[in-house]
Amino acid sequence: MSQKGLSTQSGAEGSARARYETVIGLEVHAQMLTRSKIFCGCSTRFGAEANTQICPICAAFPGVLPVLNREAVQMAIKTGLAIDGQVRLLSEFARKNYFYPDLPAGYQISQYELPIVEQGALWIDSPERGEGVRIGITRIHMEVDAGKSLHEGIYGASWVDLNRTGTPLMEIVSEPDLRSSGEAGEYLKKLRAIVRYLGVCDGNMEEGSFRCDANVSVRLHGDSVFGTRCELKNLNSIRNVMRAIDYEVERQIELLEEGGKVVQETRLWNADLNSSRPMRGKEDAHDYRYFPEPDLPPLRLTAERVAALREAMPELPDAKAARFGQQYQLSRYDAGVLTSSRELADYFEAVAAHAASLGHGNAKMAANWVTGELAARLNRDGVEIGQSPLQPWQLGKLVALIQQGTLSGKLAKEVFEIMCQEGGDPQQIAEQRGMRQVSDEGAIDVAIARVLASYPDDVAQYRAGKGKVMGFLVGQVMKATQGKANPALVNQRLLAKLAE
Repeated sequence: MSQKGLSTQSGAEGSARARYETVIGLEVHAQMLTRSKIFCGCSTRFGAEANTQICPICAAFPGVLPVLNREAVQMAIKTGLAIDGQVRLLSEFARKNYFYPDLPAGYQISQYELPIVEQGALWIDSPERGEGVRIGITRIHMEVDAGKSLHEGIYGASWVDLNRTGTPLMEIVSEPDLRSSGEAGEYLKKLRAIVRYLGVCDGNMEEGSFRCDANVSVRLHGDSVFGTRCELKNLNSIRNVMRAIDYEVERQIELLEEGGKVVQETRLWNADLNSSRPMRGKEDAHDYRYFPEPDLPPLRLTAERVAALREAMPELPDAKAARFGQQYQLSRYDAGVLTSSRELADYFEAVAAHAASLGHGNAKMAANWVTGELAARLNRDGVEIGQSPLQPWQLGKLVALIQQGTLSGKLAKEVFEIMCQEGGDPQQIAEQRGMRQVSDEGAIDVAIARVLASYPDDVAQYRAGKGKVMGFLVGQVMKATQGKANPALVNQRLLAKLAE
């Protein structure tokens, strides 16, 4: 397999790539945020000492009986409602038979013919196809997670940690409607945001609580029959999902162009090598020998129960983004960024509300500070909005001070940095350090007079019609006032003086 990136292909290879269409379906395993496992009372806490969160039920001792976790059922229903899926009032569990060294029972309790949710969809913005692309979701079913095999420590030894065994999962299976790695990335971002808004999954891919397997195939444009698919595993970030898909697409096209055949198989992704290797032959449904789980009765829901959960649903990302656009007059892009997580959206609204309470509400400016200076600071420190060094009231007050003319943009950035490092009230910081913006016309006129006297040639050029010199002169006035002058007033007074 060539290691060339798609962007560095020769003309012939690029032409071959253009003849093929990519077909992608994603299977997402989302660990539900229940405090106990799906069929027993053991804790689901992450990071506990190995094999300390197990009992005879999740360890599959003979004669034990599972009891379904009510909270897990509710989380699956809410997720189904969020994707406009059909919630089945009658579903059932099944045994999925295959051997895993870290699955004590030798089978997985899952759902097959009667899953709890069917026929949903997500709408995404496609990098290639534009806005409003519908990605169908075949089903959401509940199942138990397996344990974890460990191959570290004593040389030649392998270990098993069963703490994760029995943890409740939702498997969310898309239709093969995705056509690029970019679309797959957008789909995962949207789905991850939804489960986090609902509070049903923390979306942490690094810890394995939001895992994705990608089924990838290629076919010539115009073909109606799908090509042979390969499943990609070990994808622990959205970036790695996209990289793995791009690699697999190139691998399959290269194989077909050389006269070979794609073999249906499961492949393991190696992020360090940026490549995949065969893991095992890809199973079909009949290989698992599904049959109804004899120890669990069918799950029967009532329409009233589903309706009550629908009534209690929070405002979801798309609806919130639409409201932000309307209520705060934000662009579609800004609204999308701010609603990418529930915590970020709440933080922005608190900033905007505090600025408005001080009589200087400017939602666009609040959005710019949240997605600009604050986001850059959080990215630099590698933390989420929940660990922001600033409380919403601090940033809201800073926005208000800019709006009322107390601080210029430059001074506001200095105050922002001081608050991030030391905390405090932005107004007190500005007053104590003499950082208030100068809006006195007399003081500004004095600075302008000095600049005009110091740069007569530039003044002459401006008066001769070279308007670009204006920017230089404004900069010199700002420099003369140590960045404290009101920029709008500087422009106004400088134009007046130059016109004399």
